This record gives sequence, structure tokens and C-alpha cells, in this order.
Amino acid sequence: MRALVRSPERLGLLSPEGVELVPGDLKDAESLARACQGVEGLFHVAALYRQEGVSTQEFYAVNADGTRKLLEIAAESGVRRVLHCSTVGVQGEISNPPAREDAPYNPGDHYQRSKMLGEQYALEFFRGGKLSGVVVRPAGIYGPGDRRFLKLFRGVARGSFWMVGGGDVLYQMTYVQDLVDGMILAYERAQVTGEVFTIAGAEYTTIAQLVEKVAEALEVQVKIRHVPLWPVMTVAWMCEKACKLVRVEPPIYRRRLDFFTKDRAFDISKAREVLGYEPRVPLDQGLRITAQWYREKGWLT
Repeated sequence: MRALVRSPERLGLLSPEGVELVPGDLKDAESLARACQGVEGLFHVAALYRQEGVSTQEFYAVNADGTRKLLEIAAESGVRRVLHCSTVGVQGEISNPPAREDAPYNPGDHYQRSKMLGEQYALEFFRGGKLSGVVVRPAGIYGPGDRRFLKLFRGVARGSFWMVGGGDVLYQMTYVQDLVDGMILAYERAQVTGEVFTIAGAEYTTIAQLVEKVAEALEVQVKIRHVPLWPVMTVAWMCEKACKLVRVEPPIYRRRLDFFTKDRAFDISKAREVLGYEPRVPLDQGLRITAQWYREKGWLT
């Protein structure tokens, strides 16, 4: 087993045992060729994600052009099967939730647009017969190892959560082990190629309901304090502009506010029917496990 990594010394929690590490980058063709040499199967899960202190061109260079380059080298290297990890974000805000995989593309920012192009490149290779492979779109990944939702848990743990807007938009979480199981199922269905599968938890909630569930997982009482969207959006825009001038990552930016403003609910029946996928970790249980992990790390204070 082999993994392409940018900085082996920075792997931390992701440090694998018994895995050959190949230093490299999606923009470096030579490192991709080394990583693909002698490989039968490929899981492409690398992406530039959740960063605002980089240019739009960099997102496309990594998520779109880097994906195309990797697929080309994989085909030349004799790779038999590829799983490409996309994102439900390529569908942007969902107009008629829950959305199926055939709902229209509707990317709302440079990250989502770059991931859409990467997904389209993958489908072109798979449907054109250049490679056997499938695309998976995860939704709201959480669980031990994740820090994306730490601010949510931390705010709730303090007994007060600032809700931007009304809290009535829909959101769907995916426990990390369920995602891994879904990816393996998609990869192992060798007879299935050129298909897209949404991998997500069994249920979706409103943001307000999710906050209440996090409070239950933490065994605390929480007061939800609502603030109007437009002032926060204005501050986020100003913060983006100011931080760009000094080349630092902004503490708040408009894309991060999507959590409060855009419906993200999905129909996973295709993965159930074709792959035999079934989420095994209910949302309440997953939130409790995640809360305990955050506590053990001392991150909730």
C-alpha cells in the first residue's frame, strides 16, 4: 500500500502504519508517476480545501488540473480501478431537497467549481473507457480526527451558540467510518463504472436541530442566539479583503457562512440500492463519539 503525501513529517493523526509514503503533489507529474507505479487501485481523496489565503487559480491547479493529470498518469501506468472523491458541494445549494445524484450542478464558489471540473474529468475517463472507476460525493464528514465542526461543538459546550440567520436550513452529516465503508463498497463493485454516488448519513436535520443534538451529546443546556445574516456577511467580505492584502488566512469568510444559509440534504437511495451501502452510526451516536474525542483532546474549553 502506498500514499502520496506532501509533507510526511506533518501527517500527525493521519500517519499510517505499514504504508509506503511517496512525497509529492498533485501538480508534480513526476511524483504522481512514482506513486502510481505498480499500483492496481487508486483512491483519489486529495484536494485543496477550506483555505481562503490562496488564489482561485491554485484551486483549479490542484482540484481540476491535478485530477486530470493524475488520471492520465494512472491510465498510462496500468491502474485498473479508481475511486474519485468529489463533494456534494458541486451541487451547491439544493433547490428541492433531498437531492439525488442527477440533480444539476450548481457550484457556488471557486472551491466547488474546481471540484466540479475534477469530477467531470473523472467521469470522462470512466465513461470513455480509459479507466474503470466511480465518483463518490461525501456530505458533512465528522467524527474522531475531524476539526471542521470543532467550533460548533465548542460554542455549544459553552452554553451559547450564535446562529447566523433563522437556523431552518437543512444539513446532513456523515460519520467518518460510514464514509470509509461507502468508499470501499463503491471501489469493490468492479462491474459498476462511470457512476456517481452520494455517501451520507441516514438523516438530515435543520441547523437548529443539529445544535440541539450536539448539546444532548455534550450533556449541556444551550441557548441559541440569532444574529441577522447581512451584517455577518458584510464583516466576512471585509475580512477577506483585509486578510488578502496581508496574505493571512481570514478568521471568517463568506464561504464558511454557507453552513447557515444553504440547504444540504441528500437522497442516498442509489448508494443503498446499487452498492448495498447502509450508514451504521446514527447521528446521535456519532455526535456523542465525536464529543468524547474533543473532550479527550481538551479542545472544548
